[in-house]
Amino acid sequence: MTKAQLQHAISSTVFMCRFQDADICCCRLPDFWSIAYDYWQYPGFPKIVIFAAEVAAVSGSLKSVFMKKKVVVLTGAGISAESGIRTFRDADGLWEEYRIEEVATWDAWQRNPALVLEFYNKRRAQLGTVVPNAAHLALVKLEEKFDVQIITQNVDDLHERAGSANILHLHGELVKVRSTADDELVYNIGYGEIGLGDHCEKGFQLRPHIVWFGEAVPLIEAAADLVAEADILLIIGTSLLVYPAAGLLHYAPARCMKYVVDPNSLPVGGISKPEVLQMNAGAGVPLLVNRLLSDN
Repeated sequence: MTKAQLQHAISSTVFMCRFQDADICCCRLPDFWSIAYDYWQYPGFPKIVIFAAEVAAVSGSLKSVFMKKKVVVLTGAGISAESGIRTFRDADGLWEEYRIEEVATWDAWQRNPALVLEFYNKRRAQLGTVVPNAAHLALVKLEEKFDVQIITQNVDDLHERAGSANILHLHGELVKVRSTADDELVYNIGYGEIGLGDHCEKGFQLRPHIVWFGEAVPLIEAAADLVAEADILLIIGTSLLVYPAAGLLHYAPARCMKYVVDPNSLPVGGISKPEVLQMNAGAGVPLLVNRLLSDN
């Protein structure tokens, strides 16, 4: 956004703003748009609150910039299942021939790294054959009117390919690998393979960029911070039973609207009075998104 665009968004000569340091600023138009533009450069700028009740002249275009409701979407395996991706928890899962403890733990990596790499190479190859479904695409549409943040437990890249802008992967990303010695050395290999002897730039073996069972979830605090800011919380295709992701629900503000989309009858622990759409993600998410867009 340029200064000129911001200036045009303001239709009055006097505004009252509360900046993130809680100071009250009352200024005339020339000063306001200059101050606001400078704040735009800082990470904290989206937290500015415009008090429309006191400032009746705030224009609709300014509201659309500063006052979009924040929608936080927590997605699990159910949203990707309709694209053909199976999980360990499926009774007829694609990866039934592998036991979790053989391929998805640090101990498994220590015992048989070749088997672990084989497993993830197969998963990566299969990922390259599927496409985002209606649920993924509907969440992109939601960005027309909302500030949307997706927190996914899935390791696939279907949200990215659908076009969602803000995605936090709690459990890592299948299309990436990282150094076994330096977690900061992460490489995107797409749907390719890695094998024993494939090293990072420091000479150490590469491993899947996945949070294995028993490992810490490094982005859990960042995810909790996002949930704590939610105006609307969508929970799609997850059992709500797997921690630490399930614990994120406790951070949702009491005031925020909560929706669950899942075909199963779930114990919705951690949140009060959610609206439940007992449907597959491919049908339920577009329905819910259209409703939210029409109501806001």
